[in-house]
Amino acid sequence: MKNKILFLGLVGFCFYLPFGIALSPANDVDLSSVRVLILGFFAAWIIAGLRNRDIRLPRSLSGLLIMSFLFLNAFSLFFARNIDWSSRKLLFLFSVFPLYFIATNIITSQERRDNILKALVWGGFFAAILGIFQFSMQFVIGIDGVYGFWAKNVAPLFLGRAFSEAVLQNPSWLVDVSGKTLLRATATFPDPHMFSFFLGMLIPMALGLYMNSRKTIYAIILTALILTDMLTFSRGGYLGLVAAAIALVALFWRNISSRYKLGMIFLSVALFLVMIIPGPISSRFISSFDLNEGSNAGRLKIWKEAGEVILEHPLFGVGLGNYPLEIKPTASYREPIYAHSLYLDIATETGVLNSLIWIMLELALGYAFLLRAKEEPIYLFFFISILIFATHSLVEMPIYSPAVLSLFLIVASFDNPNLRKNEKISQS
Repeated sequence: MKNKILFLGLVGFCFYLPFGIALSPANDVDLSSVRVLILGFFAAWIIAGLRNRDIRLPRSLSGLLIMSFLFLNAFSLFFARNIDWSSRKLLFLFSVFPLYFIATNIITSQERRDNILKALVWGGFFAAILGIFQFSMQFVIGIDGVYGFWAKNVAPLFLGRAFSEAVLQNPSWLVDVSGKTLLRATATFPDPHMFSFFLGMLIPMALGLYMNSRKTIYAIILTALILTDMLTFSRGGYLGLVAAAIALVALFWRNISSRYKLGMIFLSVALFLVMIIPGPISSRFISSFDLNEGSNAGRLKIWKEAGEVILEHPLFGVGLGNYPLEIKPTASYREPIYAHSLYLDIATETGVLNSLIWIMLELALGYAFLLRAKEEPIYLFFFISILIFATHSLVEMPIYSPAVLSLFLIVASFDNPNLRKNEKISQS
């Protein structure tokens, strides 16, 4: 009974995930309610497990890699210049990663997995509608009006007072496309890149639901997710979608049924047309390959600096959360200094080995999902979700977004022995 209550709570949590309201217990402290809910679930799970004498850690390669990743993050504190910064980052990780262990113990059947999947997609759909509304209103009341309203009323609600002020000091909400300034879709997220991460991972899941059910509503949801992802103008997000389209067509064409091919053709053709037909989206995508473009040139410089830090501290990095101090010794905690790549960021702060462990985690999940896709095609779309995350992570750092990291961990939990065992039982 208690396990069922936890499961229903997890379903509600998945729907709520993109709308995590911020709690501000102190002037300089913002706490996502997503993290509070995870800790609440974790405590309830631990108590229930102790009473039943049944607390199980996931026995899978992905579970082992996640625990190794967390250990090396904690170990990096011994090499940190600023222990306070490291501790705050570590507390963040240890307040979100328990979700993986909870999910692997609660999502133990196809029915539960599918309910979780639907909750995630529906929550993402409503967030996408909000993003479309935000983007569209600039053509009604002007950019300044929408920007001011979002900065004053929306950002503090979902980001917190201190964090929203830091975001607004270094805004990425605006984009120049072919000489025209546009407000990008962010909805409840701090920046368009994290919103794109979230939407991008949900797109293949929505496609999978549509392929399985043939319900028009999921085609509408899929369209809304893709459109909103485009309106973030996140070039990393575009690269993730292109990688997904190529993988769908090139790797799996001969091994999938005809009913899945139709959806893949539709998605691939739509993405191709959007990327090549002259317009703001295609201009933004094409600019990704211009090394002389301002942000691209700046990113190359940042990657070079990160490479130099890695060469100086290859084994254990400079300590979790301490990379900004290597670049700017006078940096403040909320100053947005990072390597603009998940893999470089991990390597600079916690060592090359830890970065390789994260890459191995993505590969292990992808391989496991590909194997299981032969028996149940929905796992093909989980693989594509991980591929989009991994590709976009080449140019962004997503794991300090509570919503994005939570979504990744829930998808990762679909590769667990308990779920595999229940699937075999249900099929026999």
